[in-house]
Amino acid sequence: MIPTPHIAAPADAFADTVLMPGDPKRARFFAENFLTGAALVNDVRGVQGYTGSAKGQRISVMASGMGMPSIGIYSYELFRFYGVENIIRVGSAGGVAGGVKLRDIVLGMGACTDSAYAAAFRLPGTFAPIADYTLLKTCADTASALGLPVRIGNLLSTDAFYTEEADLPPEQKSAFRWRKMGVLAVEMEAAALYMNAAAAGKRALCLCTVSDHLFTGESLSAAERETSFSDMLRLALETALSL
Repeated sequence: MIPTPHIAAPADAFADTVLMPGDPKRARFFAENFLTGAALVNDVRGVQGYTGSAKGQRISVMASGMGMPSIGIYSYELFRFYGVENIIRVGSAGGVAGGVKLRDIVLGMGACTDSAYAAAFRLPGTFAPIADYTLLKTCADTASALGLPVRIGNLLSTDAFYTEEADLPPEQKSAFRWRKMGVLAVEMEAAALYMNAAAAGKRALCLCTVSDHLFTGESLSAAERETSFSDMLRLALETALSL
């Protein structure tokens, strides 16, 4: 089924590896600053996708939108219909663990979730969404070679950005309970991406830059985010080129 309901691109439009930020503008930024000869291959609903090259290798980047339903649609269509083998999510996250600091790059080894997304797979139990080990190890090794410190561990993929817990003291918030279980940071997409990859027999990894912290109240300015995200994008690209 090509084109799909959400991707108007020919069958060979995408490389084996797609980098996937949430924001379409960040997809364009990556294409313009990291790829050579990048061509727009999708713009349905303003969700921009580009394919170009880096160091002679073909690489694609496409936005996912926000939340698990959105990345669930795009990753499913890329995996199932366009033959994409690897999707590397590059996004932002809110720090949860005490040792996590602003600008830290977190590699999501696993993705806890409060979502019912797994119900779509009709499993007789609870599925544990995890990253592909080859992608995770390649990324960790690449980060070491680039001199970029990373944190590796569990993310929380949540369905709700806004909750009714804003006025509660920290120890009564649900994020505090996830923190006690070792979760490093919270975002909104990784669990669905990992489930789709598992079901399709493909590979996925989530990289997140910590842009704010749920318990300290710290946050990066727009300019600081741009610099920090560039480090993460460079790491994701070099990881893709190492596969």
